[in-house]
Amino acid sequence: MSELSARRVVDLSVPVAEHLPASWPTHVPFQHQTYTWYGRTHEGADAPESRLGPYATRWMAIDEHTGTHVDAPSHFIPPPGSGLDFAGAWGEVDVDGVPLAQLIGPAAVIDVPLLESEPGTSPLITPDVVHAWEAEHGELRPGEIVLWRTGWDRHYLPGRAGDAYLRDAVVHGSAPAWPAPSVETIELVIGRGVRCLGTDGASMGPAQGGQAVHVAALGTGAVFVECLAGLAELPHRGATFVFLPLKVLGATGAPGRAVAFL
Repeated sequence: MSELSARRVVDLSVPVAEHLPASWPTHVPFQHQTYTWYGRTHEGADAPESRLGPYATRWMAIDEHTGTHVDAPSHFIPPPGSGLDFAGAWGEVDVDGVPLAQLIGPAAVIDVPLLESEPGTSPLITPDVVHAWEAEHGELRPGEIVLWRTGWDRHYLPGRAGDAYLRDAVVHGSAPAWPAPSVETIELVIGRGVRCLGTDGASMGPAQGGQAVHVAALGTGAVFVECLAGLAELPHRGATFVFLPLKVLGATGAPGRAVAFL
């Protein structure tokens, strides 16, 4: 315990609120509403009051893939016997079946250079980016957690300013989307023995179609942690990454808290 307490903890999670771009814009929007607020403080107050006594609580409506969250293999891999494309044994692994040890490990933080793309599309992170990083920092090792540091979390802003994070690219096609690895890059990283990849982008898959990237990784039992923030505080190597998702039975994904120990 003394060793952990001596290390600095960096929060790598985005906050979740209705006025932030926390959920995929074509999915169920995040809602957080008051159920009861202590008790009536003056005549005519419109805050709901519980007959059980003065206390406060709120309820949430939330998609599995809201805020900083993990993608389990079942997110894109159907179960065996379903007759669907890409079906296999990994399709039976939901969030509650992902070993926590797979979500904890030494971080390999890879900077993504400034890339250009057409509106509505993601610029692709090619294998050259990984090779250049390895030439400087050494080859990726089994058990490391690769984190793509793109700086996209700068768009995670309240109100209409936050449309640049997801909505402008996905719904309107009016602006470029977050950088995302190509299938070849995913295959390279998975081939190094990496079983968990994270990104400060809105998704590991590109806006122009994320199925192939997800299948390439989740189909091997690897997992993604998406919508990270604050990666600028991490060194290329030397931090320990931890993500702890909600243990929701049968979930294809789950929000949680991502941190790094420095």
